[in-house]
Amino acid sequence: MMAGRGRLLPCVCLGLLGVLCWVWVSFASFPDDQLPLEALDAVDRGAFKPQSALSEMEFSSISSYSGPGNNDRRSNKELPILLWWSGNLFPHFPGDTERIDCATASCLVTSNRKVQLYKRTASIIFYGTDFRAYEAPLPRLHHQTWALFHEESPMNNYLLSHGPGIRLFNYTATFRRESDYPLTLQWLPTLDYLLKPVAVSLEEKNRLRREGLAPVLYMQSHCDVPSDRDRYVKELMKYIEVDSYGKCLNNKPIPEQLEDTATATGEESKFMDFVARYKFHLALENGLCPDYMTEKLWRPLHQGCVPVYRGSSVVADWMPNNHSVIIINSFPSPKALADFLKRLDENDDEYAKYLAFKDPKHITNSRLLKALETREWGVNDMSKPNYLNGFECYVCDQENARLAAERAHRKAPKKSQPPQPKMANNSHMGCPLPSPGYGDVQDLPADDGWLQIWPQDYWQSLDQAEGLESLIRHNESDPSLLWKHIQNIAVSRARGKH
Repeated sequence: MMAGRGRLLPCVCLGLLGVLCWVWVSFASFPDDQLPLEALDAVDRGAFKPQSALSEMEFSSISSYSGPGNNDRRSNKELPILLWWSGNLFPHFPGDTERIDCATASCLVTSNRKVQLYKRTASIIFYGTDFRAYEAPLPRLHHQTWALFHEESPMNNYLLSHGPGIRLFNYTATFRRESDYPLTLQWLPTLDYLLKPVAVSLEEKNRLRREGLAPVLYMQSHCDVPSDRDRYVKELMKYIEVDSYGKCLNNKPIPEQLEDTATATGEESKFMDFVARYKFHLALENGLCPDYMTEKLWRPLHQGCVPVYRGSSVVADWMPNNHSVIIINSFPSPKALADFLKRLDENDDEYAKYLAFKDPKHITNSRLLKALETREWGVNDMSKPNYLNGFECYVCDQENARLAAERAHRKAPKKSQPPQPKMANNSHMGCPLPSPGYGDVQDLPADDGWLQIWPQDYWQSLDQAEGLESLIRHNESDPSLLWKHIQNIAVSRARGKH
């Protein structure tokens, strides 16, 4: 035993020496042109803690790749730096610093906030769910751009749905197709995922119906959400039988063996087999915004069930064909929808038309096919980068092009134009004011729980967006002054000066 420990000690020492050397090399690649250490320490705050489906997804770990246009031979000390402000989302392992070689140029990426004020730190990448106005890195330096990665629900941060909020960012990767690096089909792994044969045959579903299974499934455990979906489902249940599992509107217990998987993001086989028995799945997103579509929509299509959908107002743009999803907003009332579902339940031929896309020749949506074919990132695909790596490479290439244009302009201002400033707008994220799931907002009682939360959150987020915009405009360095700026804006607005 002692001899074994004696042999182990030199190995441990060598290992520690290796780690120290790696750390020294990493930080040696950062420049010397930094601000005083006191200023750096002041902004070395704790990392954000993302709450996202990202934590449940498997991301392929592949090495950096060099695009055909990348002839970047600069050393790490010469490269622009990209700072991932949300350190827990840093898409590299191990360590907190990495060189990336992208399509046309290279960058150094890091999650170490000590580089925030470096002259060579060209861009800061934020995760939208964790972006808070009162924690923003201030002062915002003129030579830095801000990039936004936000694939999550609009309810996670309504600040981004307002003009003053989204305009803070120069580059975006969101679920909106208009963003710089669209993540619209993030929940659709492949075309084959849609083409997989139905999990439960129509004959078997009809047999289960005769034995008492409801035609419609609803499964939610996140109840109080801005889309107010439970209010609509509650009204729908007056007119058609719905088996509701989970915490919201529960009227049936989930089988004991499935309790651990019922709310999982993954696709555990027993759980999938259980929900595949239903003809219709109520697929209501927790927030409403164009192009925001989640597994609630794609999973029933994968299983061979018919989604009854409310979420993206342009969902039809992405469906396999024009007869594969039932859109709730196409019906004037829950009763009208229920009557339609009953007719489909009783007519096998009409119901089967909604599953015709399982035959590839019935997938007629060229937009969907092109998007799946041309996107550079993959979902759990070892042959492609994930979209975190893809977006940081997009920012890297954009920043290298911007910096090159700035150098050319300084060298020959009459010959070379300065780079045009790039700014996001509402089409990159903007989501509408939350509205009741059923009925008119003016008819809700004043003590309605949904009314007291989500419309207020939406408008308070606008106040914070305007407050942060004011902080930046006044070159403030203390984000805790946000509330003072919000108050000043409110006073100015009351006097008719804002």
